[in-house]
Formats: sequence, structure tokens, C-alpha cells
Amino acid sequence: MNLSDKKLIELFKKRKAEAEKEAAAIKKRFFEKKIRVLGVSASMRSVNDYAAESSNSEWLLDKCLDEAKKSGAETKKIALRDYTIEPCKACYSTTNTQCHYKCTCYAGKEADDMTKKIYDIVMWADVIVFATPVNNFKISSLMALFIDRLISMDGSLAPADENNIKDKETNVKHTQFIEETAGEKFGSGFLKRFTGKIAGIITTGHEEGASMAISQLYMTLTHYGMLFPPFSNMYAINTVCEGTYKDKNKVRVACYEDEARLLAKNLMTAAKICKRKGDYWWVYDGRAD
Repeated sequence: MNLSDKKLIELFKKRKAEAEKEAAAIKKRFFEKKIRVLGVSASMRSVNDYAAESSNSEWLLDKCLDEAKKSGAETKKIALRDYTIEPCKACYSTTNTQCHYKCTCYAGKEADDMTKKIYDIVMWADVIVFATPVNNFKISSLMALFIDRLISMDGSLAPADENNIKDKETNVKHTQFIEETAGEKFGSGFLKRFTGKIAGIITTGHEEGASMAISQLYMTLTHYGMLFPPFSNMYAINTVCEGTYKDKNKVRVACYEDEARLLAKNLMTAAKICKRKGDYWWVYDGRAD
């Protein structure tokens, strides 16, 4: 890029310094002894809505969180159906720095719950358990919406120029600046805020599709920088040979509850191992996002 615009370069350097400071705080907080576990329910099913029945995946998530709490974790749960989450506007695909943290597509008076509340809750967690029903052989639409909006946490920075937040030319130059100046140091370029967070997956459904739902989440979350320990996913599925009205009695059984509790134990073990010693960190190319 042309480095003749000194004003822009100073703005880019300022954002770089801010990202490095934020990265240091993320790393320091991760190595605190406390383990924070967040459960994310992506089911629309509610006893108070048209489904007239509570969510099976959320039932298993509750068991998982209960076990994590018994193991000493501080836990929180969010049900995405209770929040207003707008769709991603794909700024990231224009150029990486067109997408900001926190999302500037929905800011100020237009801010949705993702911007106002959920990003902070996700940042709070060391461990995140993603619970989704299988909808048409895939993750739920709520989970897809949530994952899409999490892109704001995966590398995005604050706007380079706060007076021209979505100026494409400025943001392309900012991306070029990062490509030329970043390295492997955490926060030296694009700041991947999921780095080191530990992930678990719970899926439920009436038909085949669990493997595809888990695979969809696994690939995305791995690229976000999340860690999957052994035995970090589970699924509870009823056969298509039986009516959906039988799902609840087939899924909410001791066998699957035990699996959810074992999932929690494995996630807690991974967190304890990762937090044991603060002299390491995961690396990625800060020039590419």
C-alpha cells in the first residue's frame, strides 16, 4: 500500500496498539483459575409457544451445565430465541476491516441484542457449549444466525476511522497495513478473540443429520480458534420409524443425560489442563483472517 497518508497510518498504528492491549488482557484473563462455562441454546422450541413443548437439546444442555457447576465452574446460559439477532450483512467479504468489533452494522439506535449483550457474554466464557436441534439435516437457523454474527469476534478490530466507519477505501488500506505489519504475536494483526476457548457440541433430532450439524459447527469453530478436547460432542436422535411425538421420551433418558454430564467433565478437564500454566499460547498468522 501507499504509506504516504500519514494521518491514516497513525490511525492504523493506534488500532494495532489497541488490539495488542486487548489481546494481552484476553490471554491474562484466560489463565485465571476460575473456569467460566457458557451454554448456548439455539432451539426455537418453547412450552409457551406454538411447539407447546420445551427443547430437548436445551434439556441436555441444562444437564451439561449442571455437571460443570458441580465441577466448580461458574455457568451461564443464553437461549437465543429470547434475543433479537439481526442477520450478518457480509461486510467481512468486502475486506476484513469492513467488519468491526463490536459489529458496527447494528450500532447506536440500531443496535440489536447481539451487539448490546451477547458479544460480552461470549467474551466472558472460557468454555462454550453449543446446543442445537437438527433442522433439515443441519444446525438450526438460530444457530446459523448466531454463528454468522460471531464473525465480528473472529479477527475484527475497531474502525480505523471512527468518522468514516464503512469507508471501503480506508478499510482496504487498513487491511493492507495489517498484511504488511502483522506477525504471529497475538493481537499484532487481526484479533481472533476465540483463541483458546474450549468448545463442546450437543445436538438432538428426529432424523439423521447429527453428523452434518456437528461437522458444520466443528469446522467453523475450529477456524475461529476454539479447542475441541476428546469426546467433546454428543447427539441424541430418535428414529424416523417413529412419530415425532415420541422424541421426548426417547431423548430424555438416563443414557443421554449421562453423555451430557460426561461432556461437561471432559470440557472441564480440558479447561483445567489449558489453564495450568501460562507460559504458552496458540499462534496463527495475524496477517490473514
